[in-house]
Amino acid sequence: MFPASFRWRVPVLIGVVALSLWYAFPLQKRINLGLDLQGGMHLVLKVDTSKLPPEMKNQDVTAVALEILRNRIDQFGVREPVIQRQGTDHILIQLPGVTDRERALKLIGKTALMEFQLVSENQRLKQQALDGNVPSGYRLVEGENHETYLLETDNTLTGGILADAHVDVGQIGLPVVGFRLTKEGSVAFGKLSGANINRQLAIVLDGIVMSAPVIRARITDQGIIEGQFTREEAQDLSITLRAGALPAPISVEEERSVGPSLGQDSIRAGIMASAIGGLIVVIFMVLYYHVAGVIAVTALALNVLLILAGLGYMGATLTLPGIAGIILTIGMAVDANVLIYERIREELAAKRPLSLAISAGYEKAFSAILDSNVTTIISALFLYWFGTGPIRGFATTLIIGLSASLFTALFVTRVIFDFLLSAGWLKTLTMQQWIHITKIDFLGKSKVCYALSGVLIAISIGAFFARGESRYGIDFSGGLLQEYKFSQPMQADAIRKTIADAGIADATIQQFGSDKQWLIRTPNEQDQEIQDALAKTEEALKTQHAAASPERVRMERVGPSVGASLRQRAWLAILWSIGGILFYVALRFKHFDFGLAGVVALIHDVVVATGVLCLLGKPIDLLTITALLTIAGYSINDTIVIYDRVRENLRLKRKLSLPEVINLSVNECMGRTIWTSSTAIMCVLSLYFFGGEVLHDFALCLLVGFISGVYSTVYIASAFVLTWRKLFTVKRA
Repeated sequence: MFPASFRWRVPVLIGVVALSLWYAFPLQKRINLGLDLQGGMHLVLKVDTSKLPPEMKNQDVTAVALEILRNRIDQFGVREPVIQRQGTDHILIQLPGVTDRERALKLIGKTALMEFQLVSENQRLKQQALDGNVPSGYRLVEGENHETYLLETDNTLTGGILADAHVDVGQIGLPVVGFRLTKEGSVAFGKLSGANINRQLAIVLDGIVMSAPVIRARITDQGIIEGQFTREEAQDLSITLRAGALPAPISVEEERSVGPSLGQDSIRAGIMASAIGGLIVVIFMVLYYHVAGVIAVTALALNVLLILAGLGYMGATLTLPGIAGIILTIGMAVDANVLIYERIREELAAKRPLSLAISAGYEKAFSAILDSNVTTIISALFLYWFGTGPIRGFATTLIIGLSASLFTALFVTRVIFDFLLSAGWLKTLTMQQWIHITKIDFLGKSKVCYALSGVLIAISIGAFFARGESRYGIDFSGGLLQEYKFSQPMQADAIRKTIADAGIADATIQQFGSDKQWLIRTPNEQDQEIQDALAKTEEALKTQHAAASPERVRMERVGPSVGASLRQRAWLAILWSIGGILFYVALRFKHFDFGLAGVVALIHDVVVATGVLCLLGKPIDLLTITALLTIAGYSINDTIVIYDRVRENLRLKRKLSLPEVINLSVNECMGRTIWTSSTAIMCVLSLYFFGGEVLHDFALCLLVGFISGVYSTVYIASAFVLTWRKLFTVKRA
């Protein structure tokens, strides 16, 4: 006989699975790949409003610029671009699949201010202007042919009179840009040209004279722009003229480019790491929990399906850190199953019937599962608020994954257990128990552990400050990072000499994984210097190392103001995350000291992980901040489970003192702490060894933080509650 709850749970489960399959498949249509997986460009542009004329000061020129850029990119033919406003004067642009960065930057960055101005015939005034004294009503402009023109600024016509622009073929077979005038433009152009026959009319684009033909007759309908264009350049110019001129100059403050070959490598690495991490979890759960482990693995498979469906439903983008989020979710989702199964084990040990033991196991594990997942979601929410691009992809995946794990662990596995029990197929539930309940005096070692932690924290803080500004990656300090891939092994000295010979000073050369992949980092410079550094680097490597087939597979460039802003937001995200966790834990356990002790433990883990990165010379960047926030959320999980057991034992074992209750609770939870931490650490190791070099430092930071988390949970968090209460009691006395 099936229980009443089973009758409504099954249709819900079937509905969820059906919807998940609908939103998840086919994967290539439902889920978008991030730029780091498919290649492309990520740009953050700043609209320079400082040079606007007085009449435009109160206008929202960023919104005007946004529409013009969208028109240009649409005509450029980019599939599914992202064009979003950020703040008051920034625009985010993502161009999937675009590999010709120079062409894309020219198309996007060109102001495209078209002007038609008469060329002065007064040689005396021209000479006066050349001598540095430009008369009023005139301007001195260089031409594309390196000739200098003195132009009359009165009666200037702008590109606003153009109705259309297209690529055409000139008289000698070279590409030209033909244009057609609007109705109002025809009148104005006819008046100007008709009154100045046999005079030169300069066609000026962004302050450069493209051509200066002689007016032979009155023009009222159309004309051509001649220049030394390639077919591609003429095509891009016609696009910018059709889309219109930008109302203000724009500059690139952040740029990230990923080649398609690196994207494919990242996909392969992500799949490999996911498969190995998942296999480790499956083997452990089946070996250790037998039938219950098979049920948990079934729930984990559905968990992955729910993540994919969530991404598909939300139209979210799957990034390489997002794949890492899936792997971590697999490891962390086991936590809930282990909590339930260990509670069931305790009920069975107390000789309760199987059905009642399973029911009690779910009931007693619920609060710990809920609290531990909520605290991690709090960190993920602040990570989403702080992050951009791939980092938001990680946060999105983590939030969906944790929510899905709550559903699968508490709902799906219960449905399966109820079905097996009601069908009479589950008579007993056997499990391995490789770690029995210990009887260790953890609190008795608190002074030694406080001293050890004090030393670790002092070393970590010292390493952080000793590295100075070099501790930050380009995400936070600004600069230019290029990743090159070679067909044969290369030596650092050879690359360094090539870069130095090309005239690029202060470059840092670093092997990135194998000796066929190298990073070249240069300090932040001005726009033109950045462009020169890119061109010189690529030309020098391809010239001197042609046999090694150098290929630039990734480029990241962050301006100093963007880097400073990202750094500030990163530390704010960590502080807000810690504050949110403190508030939640204190609220749930109704004691501020429990929340404070948990936060002290997670701060301990974050500081130690940061210190290890600094000691190893690893940069602190967006990915490592992502790892630190993940550590903060995960570190508190074990602590909450122990606090939950303390809360329960305080009710059941009233004759024991608080130190005795805490020691008992830590010992009772030791097996769960070791196994859940081990599965998460195994998944992180899979990321470290198989997830690719991009995720290497990210996985290393998680590894240190998770190991530190086991230590701080057992020896710091619980002991600190007693320490705080002793200090508080003394203070009041």
